[in-house]
Amino acid sequence: MTPDIPGLYTLEDLRSAIEQDPDRWRPLVFTNGCFDLLHCGHIRYLRAAKHLGQTLIVGINSDASVATIKPQPAGLPTRPIIPEIQRAEAIAALKPVDGVVIFPETTATETIVALQPDIYVKGGDYDVSTLPEAPAVQNYGGSIQLIRIEIPTSSSAIIRRILRQ
Repeated sequence: MTPDIPGLYTLEDLRSAIEQDPDRWRPLVFTNGCFDLLHCGHIRYLRAAKHLGQTLIVGINSDASVATIKPQPAGLPTRPIIPEIQRAEAIAALKPVDGVVIFPETTATETIVALQPDIYVKGGDYDVSTLPEAPAVQNYGGSIQLIRIEIPTSSSAIIRRILRQ
């Protein structure tokens, strides 16, 4: 675990902790996202994810990966708005979250392969057939759960609304 932010792990430290004490961690639920501008939809999603297992680990896209996957339409500020370390600290402080790891890739596939969560969770706006991480989860026998979106919002929509003001 990194000493500066409780609950923030390097991938190596997290994998080691899970291997050393699997009863503490499993069944392990994993989800990932940018979480750039945290909103109530995120909170409800993470609460629902936590109910699926014993521990919830959240993968946070690094600043570089957010800049790659989030479109930069004219007039919008570059993404992310919030730096990765601040996004990670905010997510780690949430009650349902047991750990956070920042990953540099555009998908969480490498992190999933390393941690092999029992349950991989994404929002209901995704489809398992097009989810890039799905083959990795299926290869080791994990399950994939899609969680219904209770509050249809997005950080990108919030940013666009702010800029129109």
